[in-house]
Amino acid sequence: MPHFETIESSRTKKQEALGYLNAQTDFKPDYLIILGTGLGRLAEEIRVETTVSYTDIPHFPVSTVESHAGRLIFGTLSGKKVIAMQGRFHYYEGYTMQQIVFPVRVAHALGAHTMLVSNACGGMNPHFRRGDIMCITDHINLLGDNPLIGPNDDDLGVRFPDMSEPYSAELIYLAREVALQSEIRMHDGVYIAVAGPTLETRAEYRFLRQIGGDVVGMSTVPEVIAAVHMRMKVLGISVITDECFPDALEPVKMEDILEAADMAEPKMTQVMKGVLEKL
Repeated sequence: MPHFETIESSRTKKQEALGYLNAQTDFKPDYLIILGTGLGRLAEEIRVETTVSYTDIPHFPVSTVESHAGRLIFGTLSGKKVIAMQGRFHYYEGYTMQQIVFPVRVAHALGAHTMLVSNACGGMNPHFRRGDIMCITDHINLLGDNPLIGPNDDDLGVRFPDMSEPYSAELIYLAREVALQSEIRMHDGVYIAVAGPTLETRAEYRFLRQIGGDVVGMSTVPEVIAAVHMRMKVLGISVITDECFPDALEPVKMEDILEAADMAEPKMTQVMKGVLEKL
């Protein structure tokens, strides 16, 4: 039988992380922002109050992926109090689902009631192009795991959380409004999460497209599940870093992904800042 952490152990770890962070700052964020691969520059727009390295926070995982700075930033963005994760954690790094979502639970305990999450992904919808952005309207979890498996902490949320609207319709509406006003081309679509770290085969891309996916990536869904469990509102934006069309598939290098993320990041930043301004 698999071993799951007890509720008491999980609560203790969270309290120890909170104790450390509260000793560093009395800043109380309302919004959590998670910045994905190649998308850390939004942090430069934040008026910083305090910065804390992941390595200093008790029980925090450490980013091992290129372009993930690995720090928490407390400050204001668009007049709102935010905590930003400059770098995230992935299942393929060897972390458990509970470790991946630990920072989301800590941010919620600090006061964050809304999460804005970004990721780099492969575009499978033939109307999407490298460097485009997509507002996530729904997702499909093919990670083969779920952060809520194991004992349920009723203080966080119910045993069987409803997932009929994991991404807030209100926030999606605001994001569309901002994109339109800013003349930014933003698609809507379904994000599929897979374990990675290999990119997909031609047959896998065909399968993922046929089951309803518009983009595919290796993150985001665990954090969204944990946030919805705690009744947080969620907005997700994907940056399309490569075109995953089976009949025209070409090898992808990490530097190409980072280059595409760099191209698209200003659009994602503008939409997220605009949404925050409207809230």
